Amino acid sequence: MERQHGDAAKGTGLLTRIERALGTGTAAYLPGDGWIRLTLPLEDGGPAPVTVDVIADTGRAPKGIVYLLPGGGLNFAADFFTPGGPGDHNLAHELRRRGLLVVGVTPREDAAAAADITAGRGLAAHRRDLAAVVRALDSLLGLPYQYAGHSAGAALALDAASHDTSPRLRRVVALDTTGPYTGERALRAAATCDAYATQLAQGVTTVDPGLAAVVAKAVADPDGVSPVPWPSDPSQRFTHAGLAHFALIRTAALPGPANWIYTQGHSAGSHAFGPTPAEDRFALTHTPLAVWHAATSALGSGLVATALMRDLAAVWAGDDATYRIAWDRIRAEVVWVNTALGRGDHPRGAELIRAAGNERVTFTVVPGYGHGDAVWGAKAATDVWSRF
Repeated sequence: MERQHGDAAKGTGLLTRIERALGTGTAAYLPGDGWIRLTLPLEDGGPAPVTVDVIADTGRAPKGIVYLLPGGGLNFAADFFTPGGPGDHNLAHELRRRGLLVVGVTPREDAAAAADITAGRGLAAHRRDLAAVVRALDSLLGLPYQYAGHSAGAALALDAASHDTSPRLRRVVALDTTGPYTGERALRAAATCDAYATQLAQGVTTVDPGLAAVVAKAVADPDGVSPVPWPSDPSQRFTHAGLAHFALIRTAALPGPANWIYTQGHSAGSHAFGPTPAEDRFALTHTPLAVWHAATSALGSGLVATALMRDLAAVWAGDDATYRIAWDRIRAEVVWVNTALGRGDHPRGAELIRAAGNERVTFTVVPGYGHGDAVWGAKAATDVWSRF
């Protein structure tokens, strides 16, 4: 017992130093089995705080740092600390067990009201917020570090690496994201970029994906009637459960400027229409609906900045005039892992990094996985995380 208390004290001591280095904010500490978590919303005068979560192992000092960057509309807890419970089966704990200090950086949007999110919240603003956290911890700890992001967070990781000249930056893990497309998809991405630019010009500064509400209704009232027309007979309506499964599995079939970027959807599974909406048959392959619910229940606002979506679409389109990731300046090792049913086999970004002389670049595609399965799938540790 004395040893356990001593280890916990060591972990708390490290996090207390980190708290002081990051600046003012109301910190919360959560002890676990062999680990401790610090959550600190940074009070820097902005309309909403960047929130930093740090997971430290209480049994050993870290050998490096991994900055975990969540996808659009998500936060650290939703993307990387779910699912929790027995076994701590989530990516944050996986990386902690590898000897890394885990630092999650949640964008300001998660703690913001829609009115607080401005047209200036593009990819560069997110990169600057991340850089401030990295500078503070690098000055304090001086450890080698890596960026690891999912979806929009992976694009941020790549963009951050293109501006980061520190010799301590060792690796970038890009999990299910897209660099520039080619051909018809590049043209479609350009149209998507224009659509978001038009929204910004009209004063629409936020995008609400809406998935959290859809999943919540599917859990609370699965057989209830949703307001969404049923494709087999638009005069009828999906059940709440049917709609949630359809949205997760067949995301690419949904309306919206950016749903087309998925090969199939957020989650691998099957959805077959029955004679009536109540008779639809559906199932998720890797990520149970309860885990989707746990993740979406952990969200704050769930909003995505329209400016961020515009910049991401510009990257997809190769529209350097709107936003450019400097692929040629990424010198760290790059491990890029996509999912076959999510962002798919589109390696152009990795190819551009490699063409600029960085030979430490790999690009792989995980078969049978959807976009969210890469972080929440029951076997993701074996099928996905083992690749980086």
